[in-house]
Amino acid sequence: MRNLDPVNVLARGWSITRGADGRALRDPADVAAGETRCFVVDAHKVCVAHVGAAWYAVDDTCSHEDYSLCEGDLWEDELEIECPKHGSTFSLKTGEPQTLPATQPVRVYDVTVSGDDGLVEL
Repeated sequence: MRNLDPVNVLARGWSITRGADGRALRDPADVAAGETRCFVVDAHKVCVAHVGAAWYAVDDTCSHEDYSLCEGDLWEDELEIECPKHGSTFSLKTGEPQTLPATQPVRVYDVTVSGDDGLVEL
């Protein structure tokens, strides 16, 4: 199940940082295992994926077309996310496209989750 509504940065539990700046986001428990969630920070969209005990974050916009990756399928076994428009998949670890038509990677971000706190570093 996907949540297609972007979350603004004022909910509790998550932080997104730019340098030493922290911004509150959302409780990690709101992104269940096997799900993705789009967060918006200063008009920048980040797709957070929860796979098993691991967390990943990539740019939410496909590098081929202007479509939300959070609206696509999460391929947990492959650690990839699929663009819903043309089917390109991207590695959650590297951001590299795994299938055409996309040829450019999406940016990946470091994610740390500890208890009720999550941190995505932009």
